[in-house]
Amino acid sequence: MERYYFDHNATTPVSPEVIQTMLGCLAEVYGNASSIHHFGQMAKQRLEMARRQSAALVNCRPQEIVFTSGGTEADNLALFGVVRYSKRPQRHLVATAIEHPAVLNACAQLEREGVEVTYVRVGASGVVDPDDIRRALRPSTVLVSVMHVNNELGTMQPMAEIARVTREAAVYLHCDGVQALGKIPVDVPSLGVDLYSMSGHKIYAPKGLGALFVRKGTRMSSILFGGHHERERRPGTENVPGAVALGCAAEVAAGDLATQVTELAMLRDRLEKGILERIPDAGVNGARRSRTPNTSNIYFDGIDGEALVIALDLRGFAVSTGAACSSGAVEPSHVLTAIGLTAERARASIRFSLGRSNTREQVDALIHAVEDSVRHLRKISPVVHANA
Repeated sequence: MERYYFDHNATTPVSPEVIQTMLGCLAEVYGNASSIHHFGQMAKQRLEMARRQSAALVNCRPQEIVFTSGGTEADNLALFGVVRYSKRPQRHLVATAIEHPAVLNACAQLEREGVEVTYVRVGASGVVDPDDIRRALRPSTVLVSVMHVNNELGTMQPMAEIARVTREAAVYLHCDGVQALGKIPVDVPSLGVDLYSMSGHKIYAPKGLGALFVRKGTRMSSILFGGHHERERRPGTENVPGAVALGCAAEVAAGDLATQVTELAMLRDRLEKGILERIPDAGVNGARRSRTPNTSNIYFDGIDGEALVIALDLRGFAVSTGAACSSGAVEPSHVLTAIGLTAERARASIRFSLGRSNTREQVDALIHAVEDSVRHLRKISPVVHANA
């Protein structure tokens, strides 16, 4: 049976270019990048090349890139680093209700430490209103954290407008950019953010790799303790092969970004059109314009989303009900309920996220499989029978 992958927001396959580059580094560059001898300096050179490649993808200076173990660590470093550095007697943080658990759970921990947190709501579009951010600010606010692209809906937030609000208030702005990188152009100077989180496994690099952009002059503490690595931001012997893999993936992503944006948007629109034309009582969740080109979140009334995921998997198609890190949760998606969906409709929603390997033929096959699976599940659904 042929298998097709439509869950690229959860993770991406490692690209051949990245595998080849990383394997070469693993075999040949084994020195410690902090050592002053030949082997150490060879590792240092490769590390700094990777830093330049990663910086180029978001248009920042290489020295503003801090390598981490992934997006979660980057988010935690940003939130804990900035908030804990503040010496104010009262500290306040603003985030949105649809942030990734890496941010929401960091906020929850800061609340346990006595930090006040305001969670800004979003409307049915899944896009935050910058004026709501403005209204949430207080004299004690030290940081605002807003994700660039939502991982479940694909909706994009107006970061440049939000940045104008935070600059006027002299408040730092962190942006979780994990789902934006490699899908839309990212230019941190234009966005106006002070911190920007990145993850390698969303851009065809291995898992366990990431980075945090820290604008020059941003004051923050380290959350780990050890040596003086990464300009005092993140101690520990650098993962040079991992950084090299991330740098390679960043360079590849930058090189074919325009092509990917066009092709993925075409495939996504084809998928949505086919599903909505063939399947009644279905619809797209969130804004349909202000979103990344590869993501579609669709509800199918009268079914259970996890049952549809399993049915499609049995047919060879990988999709998801939402964030992979929240799979197995009893509660419906916090993102979908935050935009106004009932718990029932939220549980009946599926996320389709496309990537480089997907083709028109795969999309057409997926449409057919979804149509058949939904029809079958509705026939046996007690919800449909009860409403008949």
